[in-house]
Amino acid sequence: MNEPRILGVILARGGSKSVPRKNIKPLLGVPLIAYSIREALKSPRITRLVVSTEDAEIADVARSFGAQVPFLRPAELAADKTPSKECLQHALRFVEAEEGKPYDYVIELMCTNPLKTVEDIDAVLEKLVATGAESVIGVARLYDHHPARVKMIVDDRIVDFCVPEPDGAMRQDLQPPAYIRNGSIYAMRRDVLMVMDRRYGTKDSRPYVFPDDRTVNIDSEADWFAAEALLRKRLGRDAGVPGGAG
Repeated sequence: MNEPRILGVILARGGSKSVPRKNIKPLLGVPLIAYSIREALKSPRITRLVVSTEDAEIADVARSFGAQVPFLRPAELAADKTPSKECLQHALRFVEAEEGKPYDYVIELMCTNPLKTVEDIDAVLEKLVATGAESVIGVARLYDHHPARVKMIVDDRIVDFCVPEPDGAMRQDLQPPAYIRNGSIYAMRRDVLMVMDRRYGTKDSRPYVFPDDRTVNIDSEADWFAAEALLRKRLGRDAGVPGGAG
């Protein structure tokens, strides 16, 4: 049986507002996009990895770390509100036309989580192929932001948003566990991507739960600092330094 053809896509628009030029801003000395490229290139499951960007500088940086950038994305697919789904469809159509044969699956690797590893990537793809699911999406466990801890203010009073918070419950004990998409990985069957209304969920979307120390979603300067701290801690562990690299 032939191995499935899997296209890896990194969307890297140049017009980030929350953290300007985020995709190529150095994170501990390495451009943010490079973390996703490096891990994706380690995966034996990904048939081809491409970066989709409209920005020539981002394209050059991506190529310098080994990614392919076979096109510059059209301007109409680089606006603030352009759906990611349309950009993924564009990348898939371009590559399939270039190669003359279809892919079976598409995996989107988001730059916003530089903590993901090839182990996460391969686990997502293994689950997608093995289960026959429409999609597999990276999620993270909620603790302090569990729905039981979310409140509203009504008539200047604090009230439960949806479910009551149990008296004395520790954050890790709140049940049932709640999860949120963590802006890391979206993987899907080709046929699903080309018809679905949104890329981040269908009736047959399966979860991949990220370890707490490998999840961050950079959407602000505060998130950036959190990612730096977690990466320093990882580098310290890898180097055998107790408590991180400082």
